[in-house]
Amino acid sequence: MRKPIAVAPSHSRRLLTSGVLLASQSLLLALSAAPASADDVRAPVRGTAYMGSGVLAHEGVQGRPSDTRTTQTEGVDVSSHQGNVAWPTLWNSGVKWAYTKATEGTSYRNPYYSQQYDGSYDVGMIRGAYHFAIPDGAGGAAQADYFVDHGGGWSKDGRTLPGVLDIEYNPYGDTCYGRTSSQMVDWIRDFLDRYKERTGRQAVIYTSTNWWKQCTGDYSGFGSTNPLWIARYASTVGPLPAGWDFHTMWQYTSSGPTVGDHDRFNGALDRVKALANG
Repeated sequence: MRKPIAVAPSHSRRLLTSGVLLASQSLLLALSAAPASADDVRAPVRGTAYMGSGVLAHEGVQGRPSDTRTTQTEGVDVSSHQGNVAWPTLWNSGVKWAYTKATEGTSYRNPYYSQQYDGSYDVGMIRGAYHFAIPDGAGGAAQADYFVDHGGGWSKDGRTLPGVLDIEYNPYGDTCYGRTSSQMVDWIRDFLDRYKERTGRQAVIYTSTNWWKQCTGDYSGFGSTNPLWIARYASTVGPLPAGWDFHTMWQYTSSGPTVGDHDRFNGALDRVKALANG
């Protein structure tokens, strides 16, 4: 009978190490080949939200505006997603007003703010700034302060529109930011009150009717004081949130020329100027 061949301890360790390595590589290959599950989906990075991003994701596109006899004035809204904007191109195409994202929460500032905010002004547009609200972060008053301190102020120069509170679907988690309807209304009121205190102007509210109904309980208390910027990618603006009999602005598409997000002011250019002048 042959004696079993003795294996040196160092050789055994090498065999064990090789086996573990091969098993690890096989596991990695299996994981990379497996389809992604819902748990693998990562939320967007904080600060990357932009006006209408939630509306597009939750409500989709239902058409393009139909012709109307009502005079409307074309505008655009931009954020860091557009980078350096070709403002002369937009101006020559008939765009007369613009809004630029300035801030989000109390920690994000748009790195392209100056090019976008000043660039639109330089070509002749009437322009303003907007704040993307994060109600599960700092309070409404704190976010209003951050907005005003970093580009969301107002001056009566005839070319500066009042600031906008962009309050819509949460791109980072729970649709209503974990707040009840009454808590959401209180948060919005705190933002609006502080903005009015700081600038003397009533902020514009940007939202969608569906989100407003779901997350504020269709609260009607702001309609008499704050202009409405409605978001709906369809042939008409559709039903409005409670409290508003008409809209001031309408974001009607995310796929327009040059920058994507295009809007219509509900009136002629003189009404845009009137809003700027307060």
